[in-house]
Amino acid sequence: QVKLVESGGGLVQPGGSLRLSCAASGYPLDYYIIGWFRQAPGKEREGVSSITVGDGSTNYADSVKGRFTVSRDNAQNMVYLQMNSLQREDTGVYYCALVGPPAHPWTSVDYLNPRRYAYWGQGTQVTVSS
Repeated sequence: QVKLVESGGGLVQPGGSLRLSCAASGYPLDYYIIGWFRQAPGKEREGVSSITVGDGSTNYADSVKGRFTVSRDNAQNMVYLQMNSLQREDTGVYYCALVGPPAHPWTSVDYLNPRRYAYWGQGTQVTVSS
């Protein structure tokens, strides 16, 4: 049974930083993809970043490039999202999600498409406000 648990959300002032964690368990292979997504009130869920556990390749939405960094700790089955220079527009519920190896090569758009992911955590709230 695949389980994903996010943590690390909270209230931060504009310009501040947060680090989100995603604890993944139960997936039977060593190669899978973890995506980070967020959803603001009244908006659709959008892809933020992804990392492939297995080869370490990453993808970022244009809106977070240069500010967010995704990383992994394979030994601990943890994935992190370091968020710097936070802006009010970054406010939302952040989710991590998991999918196994794709049947065909993905484009960068696929990696940030929530419909591509099979398993989801419960989310953690990030609020950027002064």
